[in-house]
Amino acid sequence: MATEIKAPSFPESVAEGTVGTWHKKPGDSVERDELIVEIETDKVVLEVVAVEAGTLSEVLVEEGDTVESEQVLGRIGEGGGSAEQKSEAKPAEKDDAEGDAQEAPKGGGEKRDVKAPSFPESVQEGTVASWTKKVGEAVKRDEVLAEIETDKVVLEVVAPEDGALAEIKVEEGGTVESEAVLAIFEVGAGGAAPTADKQAPKASADDGGSDEQVGDKIVAPAARKLIAEHDLDVSAITGTGKDGRVLKEDVLKAVKEGSAKKAAPAKKAAASAAAPAVEGERPEKRVPMTRLRKTIAKRLVQAQQTAAMLTTYNEVDMGAVMELRSQYKDTFLKAHDVKLGFMGFFVKAASEALKRFPDVNASIDGDDIVYHGYQDIGVAVSTDRGLVVPVLRDTDSMKIADVEKGIVDFGKRGREGKLGIEDMQGGTFTITNGGIFGSLMSTPILNPPQTAILGMHKIQERPMAVNGKVEIRPMMYLALSYDHRMIDGKDAVQFLVTIKELLEDPARLLLEI
Repeated sequence: MATEIKAPSFPESVAEGTVGTWHKKPGDSVERDELIVEIETDKVVLEVVAVEAGTLSEVLVEEGDTVESEQVLGRIGEGGGSAEQKSEAKPAEKDDAEGDAQEAPKGGGEKRDVKAPSFPESVQEGTVASWTKKVGEAVKRDEVLAEIETDKVVLEVVAPEDGALAEIKVEEGGTVESEAVLAIFEVGAGGAAPTADKQAPKASADDGGSDEQVGDKIVAPAARKLIAEHDLDVSAITGTGKDGRVLKEDVLKAVKEGSAKKAAPAKKAAASAAAPAVEGERPEKRVPMTRLRKTIAKRLVQAQQTAAMLTTYNEVDMGAVMELRSQYKDTFLKAHDVKLGFMGFFVKAASEALKRFPDVNASIDGDDIVYHGYQDIGVAVSTDRGLVVPVLRDTDSMKIADVEKGIVDFGKRGREGKLGIEDMQGGTFTITNGGIFGSLMSTPILNPPQTAILGMHKIQERPMAVNGKVEIRPMMYLALSYDHRMIDGKDAVQFLVTIKELLEDPARLLLEI
């Protein structure tokens, strides 16, 4: 019987997606949990994996076509499945004694290559950041084996089956290319129980399919990533897949309903125990610079060496915005389930100013100037790994609530290392807020190939002359760094003045004047 391949359940804010790449063709054999097709939405790229082994019998939607949530993309037929399925069929034809002999060895089995993920075109290589498992240590299917750090994101490498690492070919700190062999994996080794795939048919007949994968659940890779991201208890999630398998849709439903309990934090004690002891009166510690930190350093130096960078300053009275925020913050939180911050006002003000000054929204590509007919604003987010700049798309059409939700999401995923490459590509303008750390004034550095960046700072009460009288007002210094090769001083100053005027009279944002 054919099994339908369906698009994932899209979030409420995503209406449709586009079929990006089919990784399998009709007639190709597929294994359970193997990546079949990618769906690109306006926010993320979603992976669709095989819910069971078999043969891709039919493709219903071609690359480039538009699909809706849970739309049928193709079908998987029986036959031509994984080597494991074929090996399962043979014991059925033999006598019980021979079948028992095959199940007896638990110390080793089939060996497989553990490869690095396929890197996007913009990523040439990565660094093995850490191995979470040692050689000979038992692991379960889809458990994280290693982390690969690129200059943009951290990618996880998971176990293909239950078993153990037989050999590590690339140590921590080693450089690897796309799909390079990282280690040799032995299925069923390390004292692990027989693989979930081999137990599944027997367990299904005997006890309803209570296979162990994560806890007592079989969990798909995409679902496992969401469970880790939201720190959920797997046992509280009901699986709707074959044999009770937990799918990505089940996790999304649990997150939306809030039915899955938070998993107890178990890493803090281990982390503190693993921390090296500091010895001596004048201790020093030398650690290699991370790939992300190297990239940040390279780009910042490049920006200063290649751009004719200048900075112009101004100050804005934040009283009107603070009063508006104070008046409506509770209503806003109740209506949109997100707090009303200052960044939403700045993003909207910058979007309006960018429309009026297209040179500030342009970028330089060699000897060409690229004028963008849209506003994609990057928001600098500080993480433990370094500064990253995820991008809000089409901010001109976004509501302030959408901006605030996007920024909260970026901050959370940035701290957890869950930002994808697609989140940080592009961008026509950048906003950085040093004020949250107490900075009173600074000079932001350009984010190439963009030609301008806006720096926000701390709000501080200062005596100001207002209508001939001295008043204490909440003031903020603004800094606009710009590339003088592209932007004249006049336009840079007027751009910054426009943002100042929009913020000091927020009604202008609504009236677009």
